[in-house]
Amino acid sequence: MSVGVVIPDLTNPLFPPIVRGIEDGLMTEGYATLLVSTDNNPEREATLVRALRGRQVDGFFFASARVEYPAIDQLARERIPLVLINRRLEGLNLPTVTADDAGGVLLALKHVSDLGHTRIAYLAGPQWTSTGKARLCAFRTGMTDLGLDPTTVVEARQWSEEEGERGMAQLMGRYPGFTAVLAGNDLLALGCYDFMAHRGIQCPGHLSVVGFNDVQFMDKVRPALTTVAIPQYEIGATAARLMLERIRQPNVAPTSVELPVTLTVRESTAAPKTLEHGRLAPQRPKKTSTVPKPRPTA
Repeated sequence: MSVGVVIPDLTNPLFPPIVRGIEDGLMTEGYATLLVSTDNNPEREATLVRALRGRQVDGFFFASARVEYPAIDQLARERIPLVLINRRLEGLNLPTVTADDAGGVLLALKHVSDLGHTRIAYLAGPQWTSTGKARLCAFRTGMTDLGLDPTTVVEARQWSEEEGERGMAQLMGRYPGFTAVLAGNDLLALGCYDFMAHRGIQCPGHLSVVGFNDVQFMDKVRPALTTVAIPQYEIGATAARLMLERIRQPNVAPTSVELPVTLTVRESTAAPKTLEHGRLAPQRPKKTSTVPKPRPTA
């Protein structure tokens, strides 16, 4: 009467509401949850999975990020109940609960495009994660559909604030002149804030920033972050339901669920201005047309 919940990073604020949804969904049926954090380290992860198996858990929830995942392959072959959370794995027919990543990126793109932005950068999540790959693909497709340049992209190595700051510095160095940046998640967006604060770049006065996930306290940062909101608690609750179905009916075809997302518009986005090499471009005086005075006639 216990299940293992494997997450990549205990400090990532995305996961607590998801885990709470799992706990609430299973508690009414008498199941306990055992939570482990892998730090995205394959060796640590393998050790923790073995430890959970030694405690004879009835199933596993995996929110681990990597595209390639030998541990899940092995568990699936042994027909141990599995549910993937906020992740997809190609080639494995497993119950999966995800948010509409592609739809969320398109919502963000439409928002900044409607504000008048045409030079839009993307700070992508790490491409060794399924989420990072899916969101970057959606950005490129969406920009192409809008008739805009889809190549203003830098890929972060981790989903972290530090990587967001580093990635923003690379974007500014390689592609000066963009007026809006979409970040692969909220932590990367906060890293963009850090870089901009150090350089005296105002948000949204100089650059607009959009995040993804709408984790806790994004309405408390300044400026409050415009971000794609995913239903975090509902992801966990839905995953719990799929796990119970899997335990009770292991031979039934797996069910996958994609939950809708929304865009939460706050203070970090506005109509565009132009940045040149990290500095606000000087405003040139507007040309005005005047009606010539009539010449005096004899």
